Amino acid sequence: MSNNLRADKRGAHRTEYAKNRKRILLSCNVCAICGKPVDKSLKFPHPMSATVDHIIPIDLGGHPSDISNLQLAHNACNRAKSNKIKKDDNLKCEIITNRDLPNSINFDDYRG
Repeated sequence: MSNNLRADKRGAHRTEYAKNRKRILLSCNVCAICGKPVDKSLKFPHPMSATVDHIIPIDLGGHPSDISNLQLAHNACNRAKSNKIKKDDNLKCEIITNRDLPNSINFDDYRG
């Protein structure tokens, strides 16, 4: 095994990452970056296929396998985000995600 592999692809984090990746793919249906539904029937390398994104990139100090650092994303959204984290004037990191948004609307209260 090559030492050039990322921490989530080798060593102690590999198993935990695989379990958490599976959990996210089973439980989430909306891209955490763009907020649109993810069609899980599409396979890589389709740009709208499902992938698991590291909210804080590993090379910027993000945990490689912690589920709180993983989110569902389209392949194209994940590639566009790359390893970016927005920073504000107070030098606090603002994560590029909408993971806290609800996955659906309560249509009982909808008056459109």
